[in-house]
Formats: sequence, structure tokens, C-alpha cells
Amino acid sequence: MPLALVTGGAVRVGAAITRALAAAGFDVVVHARRSLSQADALVQELRDAGRRAWVAPADFATPHGPLELAEQVRRRHPSLDLLVNNAASYEHLAFEAITRERLESMLAVNLHAPFLLTQALLPSLRAADAACVVNITDMAVTRPYTATHAFSHYLAGKAALEQLTRAWALELGPAIRVNAVAPGPVAIADETTDEQRQDILRRTPLRREGSPEDVARAVVFLATAPYVSGQTLRVDGGLSIA
Repeated sequence: MPLALVTGGAVRVGAAITRALAAAGFDVVVHARRSLSQADALVQELRDAGRRAWVAPADFATPHGPLELAEQVRRRHPSLDLLVNNAASYEHLAFEAITRERLESMLAVNLHAPFLLTQALLPSLRAADAACVVNITDMAVTRPYTATHAFSHYLAGKAALEQLTRAWALELGPAIRVNAVAPGPVAIADETTDEQRQDILRRTPLRREGSPEDVARAVVFLATAPYVSGQTLRVDGGLSIA
């Protein structure tokens, strides 16, 4: 069976991605930092359904976290078919309030971790027959939601990851395909005020919020589309063109 590693794969969008990949025939390594109990429960769920799965803990906020995760995976599996760089840090903070420490903390998880993890796992990805990397970015890197939706340090990391998607597709092909999924207003109730949420949904052509499963379906598509590389699939209900 093909093997996938999903970072931040135990909760929210990550859990939906993990379940969708398992349903598509992947065995799954579920990375988690604080959500270890949820990761254990999800892994047991997948095992009960006949999939191989295990939890790999690592803290991406530390300099050695990504390399420690890569080493865990390499020790147990000589090859890796799919890496989903989903783990992310997020906060609302006005630009003038972002300190150097806040910026560096945000970039550590959203940019440095996927960069270093992908680099460290290159031998495993190259050992697979046709490996793929899927980066989870954000629709808002090209069209921020609102003037009051302040998270520029978050967007800086996600924008860089989207550019890396294209750079890696060029550099790592043909052995490794690299794509991205850029969610839009998906499960945003906890991230916005009600006024912000209603404004965003009014401007979204589909007039509704997306679900984690919408993102997961896009990841499965890119993971199994052998002639697609260097692309970003925006799962945003059309908001990016509105």
C-alpha cells in the first residue's frame, strides 16, 4: 500500500485529510504536536478499518522538530509516497503589533518546518515509484479576506510555501510531483467575528462556507493525478475570483 505522512494530521482539516487518504487506499503516518490523544484515537480508527497507521510526535516550533520527524519516518519506512505539509500556526494580530519573536515563531511552523521536512525526506520520496508532495497554503495569500482580517505574518509564510510549490516542482521533477491546496473560507467560524464571516460569505460565489472534507478531497485528487505538478488548487467557493 502507498504510504502518506500528514503533518498536523490529527485534528480539523488535517484529520479530514488523513481519513480521506486512508479511504483512498493509503497507509498513514499521523504527525501531531499537542493533539496526541486525538492522534491516537484517529490511528486506532484507521487500524480498525484495516489500514496501517501510526502516530509520529514532533514540535515544529523547535529548530530540530522537522528533522526529528523525518528521522522517525525514515527509520520505519524506506520509502514515502506522499507528504502533506498541513501543520500550521495561525493568529490574528495587527501588523504594528507583530514582534520579531511572533514573526519568527509563525515562520518556524508555516515555512521553515515544511522546507526542512521535505528536504530531509527527499531520500524516502525518491525511493518511491512516483512520490508527491502537497502543501496546504491559503487562498488569502493572493486575496486577503478583509482589511480587518489581520494576519500578515501568517500570510508571509503561506505565500512563501506557495512559491516553493512551484520551485520544487521544477527542481524535484520528474521523480517527485509537488502541488498545493489553498483553502478559502473553510471552517472559519473560530477565526473570524460573525460580521467578518458574513461579509466573506456574501462575497463568495457559492455563498457558503467550505468544510475540511472539501480540502481533503482536493488533496486526494492531487495525490493521485499523475500529470499534475506545480499547481495550486484553490478550494474557496470562488472567493479568489470575486
